[in-house]
Amino acid sequence: MDIIITVCDQAAGKMCPEWPGKPVTAHWGVEDPAAATGDDDAKRVAFLCAFSVLQRRINLLVDLNPQALDRVATKQELQAIGEMQ
Repeated sequence: MDIIITVCDQAAGKMCPEWPGKPVTAHWGVEDPAAATGDDDAKRVAFLCAFSVLQRRINLLVDLNPQALDRVATKQELQAIGEMQ
Protein backbone atom coordinates (compact mmCIF):
# COMPACT_ATOMS: atom_id res chain seq x y z
CA MET A 1 0.00 0.00 0.00
CA ASP A 2 1.23 3.45 -0.90
CA ILE A 3 -1.57 5.65 0.47
CA ILE A 4 -4.05 5.22 3.33
CA ILE A 5 -6.97 7.67 3.57
CA THR A 6 -9.42 7.74 6.45
CA VAL A 7 -12.79 9.46 6.09
CA CYS A 8 -14.56 8.84 9.38
CA ASP A 9 -14.14 11.77 11.77
CA GLN A 10 -14.48 9.37 14.70
CA ALA A 11 -11.26 7.70 13.55
CA ALA A 12 -9.36 10.95 12.93
CA GLY A 13 -7.83 11.14 16.39
CA LYS A 14 -7.12 7.44 16.73
CA MET A 15 -3.80 5.82 16.07
CA CYS A 16 -3.76 4.01 12.73
CA PRO A 17 -2.23 0.56 12.62
CA GLU A 18 1.22 0.09 11.15
CA TRP A 19 0.72 -0.59 7.47
CA PRO A 20 3.23 -2.57 5.40
CA GLY A 21 5.56 -0.34 3.40
CA LYS A 22 4.97 2.78 5.52
CA PRO A 23 2.32 4.37 3.25
CA VAL A 24 1.51 8.08 3.26
CA THR A 25 -1.60 8.72 5.36
CA ALA A 26 -4.22 11.45 5.20
CA HIS A 27 -7.60 12.14 6.75
CA TRP A 28 -10.42 13.30 4.49
CA GLY A 29 -13.18 13.98 7.01
CA VAL A 30 -16.70 13.63 5.65
CA GLU A 31 -19.89 13.98 7.63
CA ASP A 32 -21.33 10.53 8.28
CA PRO A 33 -24.47 10.33 6.17
CA ALA A 34 -25.71 7.40 8.25
CA ALA A 35 -26.03 9.84 11.16
CA ALA A 36 -28.37 12.12 9.19
CA THR A 37 -31.73 12.79 10.75
CA GLY A 38 -35.01 13.80 9.22
CA ASP A 39 -37.19 12.32 6.55
CA ASP A 40 -36.02 10.07 3.72
CA ASP A 41 -35.32 13.04 1.45
CA ALA A 42 -33.03 14.64 4.05
CA LYS A 43 -31.17 11.37 4.51
CA ARG A 44 -30.85 10.94 0.74
CA VAL A 45 -29.37 14.45 0.46
CA ALA A 46 -26.82 13.62 3.19
CA PHE A 47 -25.67 10.54 1.28
CA LEU A 48 -25.52 12.45 -2.00
CA CYS A 49 -23.44 15.20 -0.36
CA ALA A 50 -20.97 12.69 1.08
CA PHE A 51 -20.76 10.92 -2.28
CA SER A 52 -20.17 14.18 -4.12
CA VAL A 53 -17.37 15.29 -1.78
CA LEU A 54 -15.63 11.92 -1.99
CA GLN A 55 -16.05 11.71 -5.75
CA ARG A 56 -14.35 15.12 -6.25
CA ARG A 57 -11.52 14.17 -3.91
CA ILE A 58 -10.99 10.78 -5.54
CA ASN A 59 -10.87 12.40 -8.98
CA LEU A 60 -8.14 14.75 -7.73
CA LEU A 61 -6.28 11.81 -6.21
CA VAL A 62 -6.40 9.90 -9.50
CA ASP A 63 -5.02 12.96 -11.31
CA LEU A 64 -1.93 13.08 -9.06
CA ASN A 65 1.32 11.93 -10.63
CA PRO A 66 2.95 9.88 -7.86
CA GLN A 67 6.24 9.61 -9.76
CA ALA A 68 6.55 13.42 -9.74
CA LEU A 69 5.97 13.74 -5.98
CA ASP A 70 8.16 12.77 -3.09
CA ARG A 71 6.68 11.49 0.17
CA VAL A 72 6.34 14.95 1.77
CA ALA A 73 4.78 16.48 -1.34
CA THR A 74 2.35 13.56 -1.63
CA LYS A 75 1.24 14.05 1.98
CA GLN A 76 0.77 17.78 1.39
CA GLU A 77 -1.27 17.17 -1.76
CA LEU A 78 -3.46 14.60 0.01
CA GLN A 79 -4.07 16.96 2.91
CA ALA A 80 -5.00 19.78 0.52
CA ILE A 81 -7.43 17.49 -1.29
CA GLY A 82 -8.98 16.52 2.05
CA GLU A 83 -9.73 20.16 2.83
CA MET A 84 -11.79 20.59 -0.35
CA GLN A 85 -15.54 20.35 -0.25
